[in-house]
Amino acid sequence: MSKPTYSKTHEGQDPSFGYASQEPASMEVNEPAATYGLPMSRVAAIRRGLPSSAIERMSERTRLPVRQVLAYMRMPQTTYNKKLRANEPLDAHHSEQLLVLSDLLQFGTEVFNNEAPKFYSWLQSPNQSLGGLTPESLFDTLTGMQEVKNCLLRLEYGNMA
Repeated sequence: MSKPTYSKTHEGQDPSFGYASQEPASMEVNEPAATYGLPMSRVAAIRRGLPSSAIERMSERTRLPVRQVLAYMRMPQTTYNKKLRANEPLDAHHSEQLLVLSDLLQFGTEVFNNEAPKFYSWLQSPNQSLGGLTPESLFDTLTGMQEVKNCLLRLEYGNMA
């Protein structure tokens, strides 16, 4: 079997992946992931880095203090302040984490019939299906956030989570 080769044949194509780059969709974190369009648009936005101000916009949308969003992301306040002052984008890791967290919080709120206080209370309660951990304690990793989403899916379909 031959190895695939990638070449830059069209303007805007990324030769390292063989996919045509898509125009970036909205960089607003206050919208569900569906507004980011094609998955490759989302990848491009993550690689470029979300604006550091996206953390504040997410804080406003979720009504969580900025320090809580930063704690979920394990980003020091000083790092955030420095990036904000310098108008620097978030790195790829924090950009992806913020997008996934935004999606998760939006989904969780919907699962709880848009009753955010009940959802946030659930996030802070130990959960047997998560080995007794609180859902929010798993927000520091993408795998942890996926496990929380799995719990929410079970709740949505009437299973215990």
